[in-house]
Amino acid sequence: MFSAASMPVTTADKTFLSIRNDIVEGVIVAGSKLSETELSTKYGVSRAVIREAINRLEANHLIERKANIGAKVVTLSPEGLSELYQIRESLEGMAARLAARNMTDEEIVSLNELLTSHFDKVKTGERYYQEAGDLDFHYRIIIGSKNKQLISLLSNGIYHLVRMYRVQLGMAGPRVTTAYDEHKNIIQAISHRDEELAEILMRRHIDYSRQNIARKLSSVNPTGV
Repeated sequence: MFSAASMPVTTADKTFLSIRNDIVEGVIVAGSKLSETELSTKYGVSRAVIREAINRLEANHLIERKANIGAKVVTLSPEGLSELYQIRESLEGMAARLAARNMTDEEIVSLNELLTSHFDKVKTGERYYQEAGDLDFHYRIIIGSKNKQLISLLSNGIYHLVRMYRVQLGMAGPRVTTAYDEHKNIIQAISHRDEELAEILMRRHIDYSRQNIARKLSSVNPTGV
């Protein structure tokens, strides 16, 4: 969960979170070079604050530094997607297995309620990438694993890079309904405390999502250049 302790307190925190959100949402375009001066003007803070934010964003794997270029937003690529989702499939599969073992009955009920609240998007065929933190089905399961090391690897490590792919190339059309149904099946396995099935379904769901995003990446950049 995004707890009170993780809420922005200082100007540096607020700036970091604002820039991170803009990168994830595509307001700051993937692959674009970052200028401390321009960002300082845009967000109304000093270059020192921007520099700190860039360092933190690099730790979130959203920024990379290139020789003779400087800091730039990561590029969304088929290769990057494949590597990222191999890791995601393995770790979130494990999280689902552990969630089936460790989530309380109350947490499972709450997870079901969250999914029910997503149904309006499914009915209208909206993009179905969800919000971050407690409003994210996947995040709830990660937290439900109760494994602190795993939670750290996923929520503090690759989570926002995964969201960048999910948000900018999010599910739409037929994939919305199938993804929702996959989520329902995962919850059912967790509620039945079927650890093996929960992991299998989560891994399969993430692989289907990877295939869906890969097709969109290919259509956006068919030459791979």
